[in-house]
Amino acid sequence: MQESSKLFGGSATQYLAERIAAAGGNQLGKVIISRFGDGEFQPSFEETVRGELVFIIQSTFPPADNLFELLMMVDAAKRASAKRIVAVMPYFGYARQDRKDKPRVSIGAKLVANMLTAAGVDRVMTMDLHADQIQGFFEVPVDHLFASSIFLPYIKQLGLDDLIIAAPDTGGTKRANTYSKHLGVDMAICYKQRKVANKVERMTVIGEVEGKNVVLVDDMVDTGGTLAKAADMMLEQGAKSVRAMCTHAVLSGEACQVLERSALREIIVTDTIPISKEKRGDTQKIKQLSVAELFADVIKRVRDHESISGHFITA
Repeated sequence: MQESSKLFGGSATQYLAERIAAAGGNQLGKVIISRFGDGEFQPSFEETVRGELVFIIQSTFPPADNLFELLMMVDAAKRASAKRIVAVMPYFGYARQDRKDKPRVSIGAKLVANMLTAAGVDRVMTMDLHADQIQGFFEVPVDHLFASSIFLPYIKQLGLDDLIIAAPDTGGTKRANTYSKHLGVDMAICYKQRKVANKVERMTVIGEVEGKNVVLVDDMVDTGGTLAKAADMMLEQGAKSVRAMCTHAVLSGEACQVLERSALREIIVTDTIPISKEKRGDTQKIKQLSVAELFADVIKRVRDHESISGHFITA
């Protein structure tokens, strides 16, 4: 049975919200963000949401205003008597803060989950969480989608011989193993050591990459340093070529330039985070695949109370 529903997009991912709405044959609802002189802002729904199933689409990459805008939109929909509210977060920010890795630090991902629940979400839809256990931080259903349903067909159409899947660090072993089993190929692991965040001190490869076409898979690319170092090391050990597939294009600082200068043949990312022209520069190696059709279909299935298990590729 189909529920009456409406889709709205936050300002940070308006481009993606429009694509998702178009892919699902829907119209995107109208939202106005009023801004005050001191930087304070206030979202306002310009149409009724009373009794509606409301989907609010917003990735929560920095600045923190993107997260707060999503929270305020959820709060506004709740106060406007929406029946149910689904936060569609293609990129779940603060997901790297999923545990206490040293004394006296916050578990940021849990705090975000608490804030979303307090604001009034009834369901969360996201993609490739940095840590699977974040789903357990919520007391509401979480639809955790995977970019593998987009990346795997792309890998297959490349038609690469001697293919091997690699994880750029030990934390990505499970993801790489799923890809390798689905494709029926071997897997390699990069073991890296860091003394400070975002800077790799040492890296070694576990596995045989000589004579192989390597595809590195990860949930995000931030500074690009890990991927660049991994690609160089793979080629030093006799790899034919190295590509990377990363769901979320965080691309901090000069990441695009780092990746352009690297030995990587290409870097495939999704559009969960926008890549501005200023950030991209003259980089030709980065290619974006859209998650719009995937999210549009899952939104339709949630609205129609249908199963979404067909979207989960398991090894």
